[in-house]
Amino acid sequence: PWADGSSEPHRGSSGPDSSMRLLLALAAAVAPAAGLNLQMPALRGQTGLTDARFGGKKLVVVTGTSSGLGRKTAAALLRTGKYHVVGAVRDLDKMEVVAEVDGFDPDLFTPMHCELNSFASVRAFVDELKEWKAAKPVDRLICNAAVYQPSLPYAKWSENGHEQQMQINYLSHFLLTSLLLDDLAKAPGARCVFVGSVTGNDNTVGGGGVYPIADLKKLDGLKLGAKNPISMVDGYNFDGAKAYKDSKLCLMMTSNLLHDKYAKQTGIAFSSIYPGCIAESPLFREKRAWFRKYFPIFMKYITGGFVGEEEAGMRLFQVAHDPRCSKSGVYWSWNGGPREGRGEGALERDGQILGGGGAGGGWDSIYENDQSDKVLNKETAADLWKFSSLVTGAEWPGGNQPKSPCPTLKVVGAVAKAMNAQEEARRKAAGHAGSMPGQGLAGMAEADDTVGGGTAGAAGQAASGGAEAALGTNAAVSQPASTPARTRRGFRFWRRTGAPEEAEEAEEAPL
Repeated sequence: PWADGSSEPHRGSSGPDSSMRLLLALAAAVAPAAGLNLQMPALRGQTGLTDARFGGKKLVVVTGTSSGLGRKTAAALLRTGKYHVVGAVRDLDKMEVVAEVDGFDPDLFTPMHCELNSFASVRAFVDELKEWKAAKPVDRLICNAAVYQPSLPYAKWSENGHEQQMQINYLSHFLLTSLLLDDLAKAPGARCVFVGSVTGNDNTVGGGGVYPIADLKKLDGLKLGAKNPISMVDGYNFDGAKAYKDSKLCLMMTSNLLHDKYAKQTGIAFSSIYPGCIAESPLFREKRAWFRKYFPIFMKYITGGFVGEEEAGMRLFQVAHDPRCSKSGVYWSWNGGPREGRGEGALERDGQILGGGGAGGGWDSIYENDQSDKVLNKETAADLWKFSSLVTGAEWPGGNQPKSPCPTLKVVGAVAKAMNAQEEARRKAAGHAGSMPGQGLAGMAEADDTVGGGTAGAAGQAASGGAEAALGTNAAVSQPASTPARTRRGFRFWRRTGAPEEAEEAEEAPL
């Protein structure tokens, strides 16, 4: 019995339950001021489920594991026995076959449906992932999946009305990262890796010497929503090869901006990589037959930029696994030294020319590569972040830098805040002589924001005039419906019906 003789504490009593609630409330109030990131304890059932399912292994989410680079990366992660891999894929039937052929351990690999051609599907994937993993945080997020449509004379449109390459390669990964950022922050030593490309980095021959060159310009297309009929983020007419390169430039810039904003306060290591030119990738299936035949030979024996899928997968695995790659804000590449060994030497070594991005360098050939002025342009990156958030609906946490735990600061600070609010109200009422709302640079910025924020409506359509007819008809894509999970051959699959037929399978980057 309690002190008053009752068997249960009254509301507001000093019993154990109320004391615990008081302690928890006090801890929640004091922790932010002390710079601590306290988490409420997980439910006992969730903890038991987490221990049984993962057994201390790190949880890795990889997009595009049904083919190419993502497939080989997943295999490398699983071989260590230290990771549980969630493969986010569009085609679960294909993933089922690949998992069986490659011998993926069903206890360590879980395929889930994620159609990057749809923002709704990305959000549904995150919801399912969080429900399935319970209290287990995500330790690694690898944004790998991509499509490449260089030969198209017109744009293909996503379910949300955006050019497919830009949405699948960049916008959906941007949204995915925003939805999992808080979850990554809960894991010690978490990493977020974006598969970039030499084609998005124009300080190299591959990026600056091969037409067309990636260039976001002033982001005029993105500011108008980059929505049908606006196919390019720069606002110009459609160019399939450039759209791919622009999407990779966006990913690399986003990686840098995430590092600047969140690496210090969350402990997450953000990085991008160039694994080399995977010239024999199925990503090139839309290229002409002669190109698919001779391009690998050219890259292997002439330029030295060739790398096979297996080795490229090991490189992406390395950035997720190697302790040396826990550094944030890096663009990782591989080489074996200065370019040498062309001609007969290349034939004798089966194309093992040494150099940036080429094959044969090995585990220790990794290095921190330089990034171009375009990638490092902070002004353009800030606009890219702002308008990509508007287009995708991504929401990001605000700043959470440690503050002084001094109680005096809280009291004095509250008084100062109230006085400051009064002073600001007085100055605002007085205003500036001759000034009017909406004038000057601030008014221009507000107008710019209004256009960017209304991209789903008529702004983009009106600005483009009759461009829709020139670009072709927008492909109608139905909203996929959910169906219950199913289990086949030991793998548990999450399936949706009604996937867009014309959407391309998401795979790895070619360059």
